[in-house]
Amino acid sequence: MTSRHPISRRGLLAGAGASLALPYVARGQSANDADILIVGAGAAGLAAARECQRLGKSFILVEARDRTGGRVFTDTTLGESFDAGARYIHWAERNPWADVARDIGVATSPDISAPGGFRFYANGKPVPEADRSVRRQAFAALSRLLDDDPSEVPDISLADEAAARGNAFADAAGGLARMALGEEPERVSARDYAQLWSGADLVVPGGYGALVTAYGAGLRVLLSTPVTAIRWDGQGIAAETNGGTIRANAAIVTVPPTVLAAGAIRFIPDLPADTRGALAGLGAGALTKIGLKFDGARFDLPENSDVFEIEDAGATYDFECWTFGRNLVVANFGGDHARRITADGNKAAIAAALEAFVRVVGGDARKSFAAGSAHAWHRDSFSLGCYSHCLPGHAGARAKLAEPIANRIFFAGEATGGEDFGAAMTAGGAFLAGQAAVRRAAGL
Repeated sequence: MTSRHPISRRGLLAGAGASLALPYVARGQSANDADILIVGAGAAGLAAARECQRLGKSFILVEARDRTGGRVFTDTTLGESFDAGARYIHWAERNPWADVARDIGVATSPDISAPGGFRFYANGKPVPEADRSVRRQAFAALSRLLDDDPSEVPDISLADEAAARGNAFADAAGGLARMALGEEPERVSARDYAQLWSGADLVVPGGYGALVTAYGAGLRVLLSTPVTAIRWDGQGIAAETNGGTIRANAAIVTVPPTVLAAGAIRFIPDLPADTRGALAGLGAGALTKIGLKFDGARFDLPENSDVFEIEDAGATYDFECWTFGRNLVVANFGGDHARRITADGNKAAIAAALEAFVRVVGGDARKSFAAGSAHAWHRDSFSLGCYSHCLPGHAGARAKLAEPIANRIFFAGEATGGEDFGAAMTAGGAFLAGQAAVRRAAGL
């Protein structure tokens, strides 16, 4: 992300790692199964569970997947790991995951952008330096425009915000939206993007997903237990699962807004109009990651280098090469290009990414290719997108979604972020949102 004005830390991180060894809290005096039901064991759900422990609140944590971590996931299927979802601990100076990593002894390192250098290609041919300079200047100018005063940025699309400033700005808006958000610029609110925090980033050599999994170790989690309905027409809530009904005083729902909007959980009675409107005003990008494993060949590419291949109609691949010395190239791409490439399944998507890489480095890459692993989060029924963004004209959707329903249903996750939603779209924001939801529920 680009630089933004610093926002003071408000102490939300206190105790983030202090209760890792506490057991599940169970009390028998309540007629309900628990004080709080937590739906989803991603970053927000795990943080909510730890906060319940800290406050002495009983909880039940359920997860539809057969693992914890949600969209923060380290793939090890190729024999060498890569983060298939979230990779960066953004704004690390105030991101709770930086504290968690330190507290439980997981190594992190500063993100030094592509120390091996950047290479830019268009349809397999090097992009002239003059063209690269124009792109850099337009991107910097667009970033400044969004940074100066987020409150002054109109709630229109990134595409419209850039259109009046020429083609270079339009290209910059497209690159920013597709590669940072996974979406087309005409579908992203400029104001929503402008309010996001930034700062120094950290990376986790052992995997961000592995860090999140370690943080959740020891928690009692009911895996492969999707919630299909939540009743809130009586006292407390009653949630229907494949394992029976769970009753609690309150529910913290960390399911992505796209999944909620698709009707995966039925609410009885229906959600209030403002909440339904908030869900309708939130989209999710299609940022996709494909790990390509090679047999040790390097194709004259230094370790930790980035190679960009820009195709026609805004299709762009970012190939991260040999990160941490591994025999992996990780292809990143998003927007409608990602939707097209992944439409025929993972095998076809891997083949398309490999062909794009071959156009840049030559046919030896095809000969040295060993295996691939694809993660198209927009095709995953438990996420239906990489992470959230507000649609143009709906920059207030995050705040509406964060409002409690009848003081017993609380939505929390990267979509609601933390501290005036500047932490949205990140695993750190999800952590803060999960903590905050528990505190609100516990304070009633």
